Amino acid sequence: MARLPRYSIINQPQHVILQGRKGQSVFHQQQDYQYFHDCLDAAAYNYNLKLHAYVLMPDHVHVLATPGNADSVSRVVQSIGRNYVQYFNECYDGSGTLWEGRYRATVIDGKHYLLTCSRYIELNPVRNQLVDKPQDYHWSSYAHNALAQTDEMFTAANEYRKLGDSAAECAKAYRKLFQAKLSQQQVQEITDATVKGWVLGDSKFVRKIEKLSGRRASQLPKGRPRGS
Repeated sequence: MARLPRYSIINQPQHVILQGRKGQSVFHQQQDYQYFHDCLDAAAYNYNLKLHAYVLMPDHVHVLATPGNADSVSRVVQSIGRNYVQYFNECYDGSGTLWEGRYRATVIDGKHYLLTCSRYIELNPVRNQLVDKPQDYHWSSYAHNALAQTDEMFTAANEYRKLGDSAAECAKAYRKLFQAKLSQQQVQEITDATVKGWVLGDSKFVRKIEKLSGRRASQLPKGRPRGS
């Protein structure tokens, strides 16, 4: 089956996943996480990608970001592929790529899904039983978004800024959102949309993205169409 083309829509948030090849670890030491963080920061700045949330897991990475250029996401991923993979292979006597095929990504209806997707990302270490609380995991955006520990690599999305009149108010309101757990349906919906490349939004939003991107943005109905 032919692969669908990438989304290349400016100013529309995307959820991106990089998965380690065959489930292998892509981080072994704290310095690895820091180096990836710095590579992501530099690439996002160079290629006009506004970062909103992220988490670095032992064998995969989640990023929530808004591209300022049509190729911002792909250029950032390519940059990380050059710089971090070279660093990793030199440190651990490896060769070739670290990643499982192409990166996964989907466009998100920021108005209705951005904060939910942000929490989905920052709760990943909890779901994977690495920590009990999101604040206990160092390599995520939770400290920035929920605790107002400023990291200049991030840019607040409009939906986040609407939470309060100051950084402290936004962080407090965002932190309160974690009092309600994400449902299994929400988790599965975000996961499926990103892995399969379907838009995360209602039917109206899907039609909008299909028009802008020139590609199908939702799964076709299963089964044969009924005859007339």
